[in-house]
Amino acid sequence: MADDWTWDETLFEGTAAHYKRGRLPYAPDLAPVLARALRLDGTGRLLDVGCGPGTLTLRFAHLFAEAVGVDPDPWMIAEARRLSLAAGTADRTVWVRARAEELPGGLGAFDVAAFGQSFHWMDRPRVAATVRDLLRAGGALVHVAEVKGGGGGGETGWPRVPYEGIARLVKEYLGPVRRAGCGVLPRGTPGGESAVFRWAGFQGPERYVVQGAGELTRGEDDVVAWVFSLSSSAPRLFGRRVAAFEAELRGVLRGRSPQGWFSEWGPDTDVMVWRAP
Repeated sequence: MADDWTWDETLFEGTAAHYKRGRLPYAPDLAPVLARALRLDGTGRLLDVGCGPGTLTLRFAHLFAEAVGVDPDPWMIAEARRLSLAAGTADRTVWVRARAEELPGGLGAFDVAAFGQSFHWMDRPRVAATVRDLLRAGGALVHVAEVKGGGGGGETGWPRVPYEGIARLVKEYLGPVRRAGCGVLPRGTPGGESAVFRWAGFQGPERYVVQGAGELTRGEDDVVAWVFSLSSSAPRLFGRRVAAFEAELRGVLRGRSPQGWFSEWGPDTDVMVWRAP
């Protein structure tokens, strides 16, 4: 993680309930692409590190005999359990509240380990080396992220989400530097994952870009949920001003679309597969 920032347990406090509604979905064919790439057949074990509310864990659970999701946020783990019951996958999913740095925690060996836009919050060299040791020989580490700057163009059914206006409003309330838990991230989160994985002994990568869902219609409530699902605009950061912020946020959205509907493009999903020696 960034040298001038320290993780704390409030990082995603209050965001879990907004994830499923607010976050844009991964590409629809993500699971089939992964199944073909790794020859998954419903056996083996998955470890989802930094699982949040189980977004990837639940997407991949049917490809394994057991899927273990690990996250330090108690609300994320509670939401993951709730969603696994609703999805009918509770019999093959296990949820563990722990930081990635606390692995292995007696969890055993795994065939696949996944990071869904979570690796940048961790002590990356330490976690990568630990995960390598948790994988069986020939296992795979899968790093999943949105393809930035993608999406469709041309005519859309509704106005686009006013992201610049939302960003300005967040800065008016929380200041110009990105908030993260009890600290700030003046330089954002780190990149360069490939160098870290290679340092840890992984081989690869094999890259798969999975086409997104295309044009999506999103309501005002969906966009509000997206804002509150982000660590940088988590509800707790606004304190007593959270209701005032939400009222102004809705005003920004209605200024762009009085009907309360927006068009967005489901992003392509970038999948990097790294093989364990």
